[in-house]
Amino acid sequence: MRKKPSGIRKWMLAALAGAALLGGAQAWAATESGEASKRKDVVQVGDAVCTRCHDEGEAKPILSIGKTPHGTMADKKAGTCTSCHGASPTHINKPSDVTERPEPGINFGKSSSTPIAERNQACLNCHQGGARMHWQSGPHAAADMECASCHRIHSQEDPVRDRATQPEVCFSCHKEQRALVNRQSHHPIKEGTVICADCHNPHGSAGPKLMARDSVVQTCYTCHMEKRGPFIRTHQPVTEDCTICHNPHGSNIDNLLKSRPPFLCQQCHEPSTHQGNIASTTFPANTTNNNTLARGCLNCHTQIHGTNNPLNVGNERTFRR
Repeated sequence: MRKKPSGIRKWMLAALAGAALLGGAQAWAATESGEASKRKDVVQVGDAVCTRCHDEGEAKPILSIGKTPHGTMADKKAGTCTSCHGASPTHINKPSDVTERPEPGINFGKSSSTPIAERNQACLNCHQGGARMHWQSGPHAAADMECASCHRIHSQEDPVRDRATQPEVCFSCHKEQRALVNRQSHHPIKEGTVICADCHNPHGSAGPKLMARDSVVQTCYTCHMEKRGPFIRTHQPVTEDCTICHNPHGSNIDNLLKSRPPFLCQQCHEPSTHQGNIASTTFPANTTNNNTLARGCLNCHTQIHGTNNPLNVGNERTFRR
């Protein structure tokens, strides 16, 4: 007849059983950990923790970032999910005491509660400097615009970086300029030859009006080289600011002029000589005044931007062929 186990033996048997259970639990945990470690990144380094939920079956096209420069593993500067959205521990592992999963630490879009400065800083951490050197002092930053207002980070097609669609992105805010480019005389923006970024740097500039160069004239000279000179005689507005005479976005007057000659010229030139004569066919009486008819001043002063004619007898002789 088998003897009943003693108290010490019972304790030893219980300890062995507990050890077996613990070993089984550790083995299960190791298996789960191994499965997690086997989960591979999809488009960015370290994105496995995000793409386990944000996969190709999701209605929100987050995974499409793999079709953009930000989703390139070979580029070590491309960034990661957490470099833009923060570590977001409560978003990754939902706390047990909440019903809805919290948003990422840094969230973007109109409904975001993240301060705009913090959202933009997530971009500037990588994109500061170069063409974006003057962002903080620019009017877009002063107006509390976020980068995502213009850019589509997760989309393969970023409309503001496409020459065919960029003007429409700008016109969504700059409605006055939309009306101007539809006038009779305009830069070929509608035709797709010129876009806003050819003249303006939306990320900030050392020049006025977000000019791509340090001044208006230097920006205009990038296309209109023939107006640069050097000339023996240069019309002062040409070297000062082209917008004194021209409206670069559009005008109902030829050559983007702000008003018709001679009235445009008379805004600067003194009325004591023939420049101030009123357009008339009877000035003085019973005579014909040709100075201000038709094209006005341009009838004689054809080289209005500058001339190499050395003749200098008086103002009436300047800017002629």
